[in-house]
Amino acid sequence: MSEKKKESVLAGFKAFLMRGNVVDLAVAVVIGAAFTNIVNSVVKGIISPVVGAVGTQSLDNYRSCLKAPCGIGANGQPTGVEILWGSVLNATLTFVITAAVVYFLMVLPMAKYLARQEARRKARQGVQETMEITELEVLKEIRDALVTQRVNGAAPTGARDRF
Repeated sequence: MSEKKKESVLAGFKAFLMRGNVVDLAVAVVIGAAFTNIVNSVVKGIISPVVGAVGTQSLDNYRSCLKAPCGIGANGQPTGVEILWGSVLNATLTFVITAAVVYFLMVLPMAKYLARQEARRKARQGVQETMEITELEVLKEIRDALVTQRVNGAAPTGARDRF
């Protein structure tokens, strides 16, 4: 492989890595991994005990037997065909609870905060636009007064009083 081709491949790889979306994605993954601990702590420490107080502590023990006899044989091997629907239900509830915690404790407050920031920004822009329009109107009046002065050869009445 030629030296120039190696450089172009490496330069292309470097350009790929330095693009904004790749760097943003890497930051999001790192922050997401750190954020996982917070969400898991909230779910395990607060939400799961509340759910456990209402129902059962562990859904993993719920199962159904499709082909009897289900259990452990004399040789230590499982017998029958079991469906572990409790594990599936537990994983589903964990997902729903985790999604709810993320939405209600993180996404919704952040969305409200960003909406307030946007409203403040628009309010500031509205004041600035009003000032610009007012300045534009005053400049138009000055222009019209100067044109009238030039045409008539005299200053219009009230123009000196205003400025």
